[in-house]
Amino acid sequence: MAQPPQLLTLKRHRDLGGAYNSGVIVRRIAYAVLALLAILGLLNFFGQRPSTATADASTARLELYAPSHVRGGLLFMARFRITAKQDLKKATLVLDPGWAESMTINTIEPSPVDETSENGRIALTLGPIKAGDSFLLFMQFQAIPTNVGRRSQDVELRDGSTHIATIHRTVTVFP
Repeated sequence: MAQPPQLLTLKRHRDLGGAYNSGVIVRRIAYAVLALLAILGLLNFFGQRPSTATADASTARLELYAPSHVRGGLLFMARFRITAKQDLKKATLVLDPGWAESMTINTIEPSPVDETSENGRIALTLGPIKAGDSFLLFMQFQAIPTNVGRRSQDVELRDGSTHIATIHRTVTVFP
């Protein structure tokens, strides 16, 4: 039998023994972790699939269609639908600070009649909505990549200063 080259040892290079085996195990575990992350992403564990939340009152119905889990750097949309059961003279949406904290608000369509701040909350005055009519408001956001964690994104519907309905929700931002 021929001798192996001078720098090769049969136990390590042919039989794959010694420290090499532990390296294989580490690599296989790393590949399994990467595969698990990919599967969790496919199952929407890390977000962006929107869901609908509603708040119903005798005066109006408020619906919010938006994701509750997003990834840093992700562009996403929130759709607010107000369906008036009675005439609303000054429909106003009041958004918790979590809607703007470490988020970029790219677009608000259609533009609100007025946009103000109430103790750190964003107040968007939408104007009058007649009974039986619906008003759709679209907002587009981007989660800043360093924005990781959970925060409140409650939404309150008012008619002027009169409270109508509130949707309580949180958003989770993954890295």
